[in-house]
Amino acid sequence: MAKLYYDSDADLALIKNKTVGVIGYGSQGHAHALNLKESGIRVLVGLYQGSKGWKLAEAEGLKVATVAEVAREADIIMILLPDQTHRAVYEESIKPHLTKGKTLMFAHGFNIHFKQILPPDSVDVSMIAPKAPGHRMREVFKQGLGVPSLVAVHQDASGKAKAQALAYAKGIGSTRAGVLETTFAEETETDLFGEQTVLCGGITSLIKAGFETLVEAGYQPESAYFECMHEMKLIVDLMYKGGMGYMRYSISDTAEYGDYSRGPRVIGPEVKARMKEILGEIQSGQFASEWLQENLAGRARFLTEREKAAGHQIEKVGKELRDMMPWLKDAT
Repeated sequence: MAKLYYDSDADLALIKNKTVGVIGYGSQGHAHALNLKESGIRVLVGLYQGSKGWKLAEAEGLKVATVAEVAREADIIMILLPDQTHRAVYEESIKPHLTKGKTLMFAHGFNIHFKQILPPDSVDVSMIAPKAPGHRMREVFKQGLGVPSLVAVHQDASGKAKAQALAYAKGIGSTRAGVLETTFAEETETDLFGEQTVLCGGITSLIKAGFETLVEAGYQPESAYFECMHEMKLIVDLMYKGGMGYMRYSISDTAEYGDYSRGPRVIGPEVKARMKEILGEIQSGQFASEWLQENLAGRARFLTEREKAAGHQIEKVGKELRDMMPWLKDAT
């Protein structure tokens, strides 16, 4: 069974007298920095000169400096930047100041697991990976709750790496919900797999295929959008609340029978076989190498695919229909 840690397992005092440097002020960065600050931790935010997040962070009462300045002063350095930028920022602005006894932290294991970053042996290297977007982290933290996180230790130079990581998790509110122990390899590989085959790649491809099938059969695009895209939230919310069983309890018997009898014909053994292929590409490092090379080469394929996806009929129809539903603008 997986090991879980809660408030009683974490001692915030371990980082009370330390300075935490949060590198980045995007979705995750702002939530980590503000939650830690409100937990009584001294926080510095590291950004590049001219970053739009600089004034935003200062407006929230946070001290902001360049990444190099923060790395020099901080005892704990949490990198919360896009994966593809980690290595360059680390080499240029963090590595020169990563002295013995410091801690380097991540919210995703990509760059450690795929050896893009090779920290010195004299520092702790750990991970706290919240399982929610930053805005959700802030929302539930302010309610006195927290989102679950994963904890992993790659390098324990001090002998206290896990205890300190759990203290950090408590600072952002995650021990209120539970922190699951894992490894950098497991977190990275399962995260990439979930994104590619189910949560992002899988579900968007399934939705588009359903939409296109109905439109090509002569049904109105608006009807196809409602059935294949709009109602997805209803189903996902039910599963989020109570699993597949609760979702099936909540829908009609007709829908439930269609689930059992037709679903496996759409997502059958051949799909699982392709999922295994994709998992193999992740485990071997093939995907990581491809993605890093894509960025080095100017991201031509990535940007072309983004433009193509934005021009799909389902996006155009969806925008028109969502404009009819102003309450969606306030939805989180």
